[in-house]
Amino acid sequence: MYSATAPAKVILFGEHAVVYGRPALAAPVAHLRARAIIEETGEADVKLIAPDLNRSADLSSANINNPLVATIRAVERSVGCALSEGYSLSVTSDIPIASGLGSGAAISVAIIRAFAQYLGRVDTMTNEVISQLAYEVEKLHHGTPSGIDNTVIAYERPVYFVRRQPANVIEPFTIARPLRLAIGDTGVRSATKDVVGDVRRRWEAAPDRFEAIFDACGRIASEGRAALAAGDMTAIGELMNENQSWLERMTVSSPPLERLIHAAREAGALGAKLSGAGRGGNMIALVTPELEEAVVAALMAAGAVRVFISDVG
Repeated sequence: MYSATAPAKVILFGEHAVVYGRPALAAPVAHLRARAIIEETGEADVKLIAPDLNRSADLSSANINNPLVATIRAVERSVGCALSEGYSLSVTSDIPIASGLGSGAAISVAIIRAFAQYLGRVDTMTNEVISQLAYEVEKLHHGTPSGIDNTVIAYERPVYFVRRQPANVIEPFTIARPLRLAIGDTGVRSATKDVVGDVRRRWEAAPDRFEAIFDACGRIASEGRAALAAGDMTAIGELMNENQSWLERMTVSSPPLERLIHAAREAGALGAKLSGAGRGGNMIALVTPELEEAVVAALMAAGAVRVFISDVG
């Protein structure tokens, strides 16, 4: 048996603007994970199993757009050999789907890491290689993703990320004081591809307005990196609030998200914002130990379907 896991992620600053070349900061959420298990079977096909969804399929007949199939094909292209028989692949995950926490990228990274063991290529399948393979799968499902999800999940470290040609800027960095985050789930599923596509259409219709918004988000991300390095919790919270205001102008927030964000702030959170594509999914609130319970209670009262507490950094 060959098994591997990969974490969820939160974007601390810079979502959407990162697609347009501005910096963003993201960090792994270590206690929420996707898991992949490969077992040798000796059979003539490959069994794909998703216990969380109560589904299974044979690789030979599965839809090519199935993310498990897409990840297997990406690994095949990388290693130059067929992976079409003799094993089963089972995937489970703690990470809510379509919620801004990187569930798709985490599943891809976990599968690729399991294949690295199965194929005896742990030494050659570096974090960079794994991230790039996961990005290939992300493009199939998200259209024009920035690449930040697969990067922070593959490296499992906080990352400063700038999308650039010919190569992205990827700088792991240290968070001086771990962030205590309350992650509130609206329960509203949101397709990243749809939201990213809508922002692109709005940018094309009003480029000057959206470039100014993206510039502001990029500045906030740069200031956020300095605040994280200094352990300045007050500044981090204020920058989260400012980033949220620009995301609202970008039209990627939503009433359910804003109810949770407002409730968290009213309960004493140092800052709160959506995290990820928006229009649903999750928000994050920076909390102190003294007010953590009050913030969690306020989020549940405001309609959160669940709240995760995580130390990030």
